Amino acid sequence: MVGGKYGGQVAGVSGPDRPELIDKIKSYVEVTKPRSVFLLVFTALAAMVVAAPPQTLSFGHWLKAVLAITLACSGVNAVSCYVDRDIDAVMERTRHRPIPSGRIAPPYKALYWGLLQFFLALILAAWINWLAFVCILLGMLGYVGIYSLWLKRRSSWNIVLGGFSGGLPVLFGWAAVRGEISLLAVLLALLVVCWIPNHIWNLAIYFREDYRRVGVPMLPVVCAVRRTLLYILLTVVAMLVLSLAVYRVGDLGPVYLWTALLSGLAVLAGNLYLYFNCDNKSAWWLYKLSSPYLFLLFLALIIDKWTGQG
Repeated sequence: MVGGKYGGQVAGVSGPDRPELIDKIKSYVEVTKPRSVFLLVFTALAAMVVAAPPQTLSFGHWLKAVLAITLACSGVNAVSCYVDRDIDAVMERTRHRPIPSGRIAPPYKALYWGLLQFFLALILAAWINWLAFVCILLGMLGYVGIYSLWLKRRSSWNIVLGGFSGGLPVLFGWAAVRGEISLLAVLLALLVVCWIPNHIWNLAIYFREDYRRVGVPMLPVVCAVRRTLLYILLTVVAMLVLSLAVYRVGDLGPVYLWTALLSGLAVLAGNLYLYFNCDNKSAWWLYKLSSPYLFLLFLALIIDKWTGQG
């Protein structure tokens, strides 16, 4: 009898437990910054597709590589959230994240969660080849060690020097397939590295008071916004040039060429507008549009490869 004493008691106990478990799972997923993970994993996947040799790779090899880079990126993000827990609790933009909001408590649980994923990624990468292992390891050292622990609170060039870790998923993807790093792989990685300032500095312009409050010397905080926008423009030009160099070196097709040209010019035009008409709202929109730009560019790489245009 469902409505009896024991039936009602079970319903009363089990009812609240399931939503609580789901919320906890969501918090542990959220602390890995899944949108960031998706974009970085996608760049690695595109590099794998472009680098794939004529012989077909086994499904198991693809699965190991994708799982390794996914665990690496999510693990690194979780560890960085643990490192930044004190400033995240103060900043308006980040105070609702799982650690500062108390949804993951005590905070070291997020640290262990991130390290577990990262060590699993290292094991999988070592299973693939030594170069893939090195790329994963350098990703952790670059993002957590150089950026989060060393430069983020000390230097306004934190994004430039710490941003090199953003290109490592591409190098990992290439190494996982070829066991070596080619010029095309380096150009693709540098493209991601040059994309990062446009992505992060526009965000920092919008939230510069937030960063100033916690003493993080992001470039728009320590120098004039107009000068920051000039530096962004320089990195966008470098990004556009690199995207066209990728076309030349990779002998790619028209899908990639037109995507790189039109989307790159659109990003350049947007940042030129922002330079001459500096306002927070435009900076915010350019930040929001930067991720779709990178996604479309690497999607075009995959389409060219799969359609035989490249």
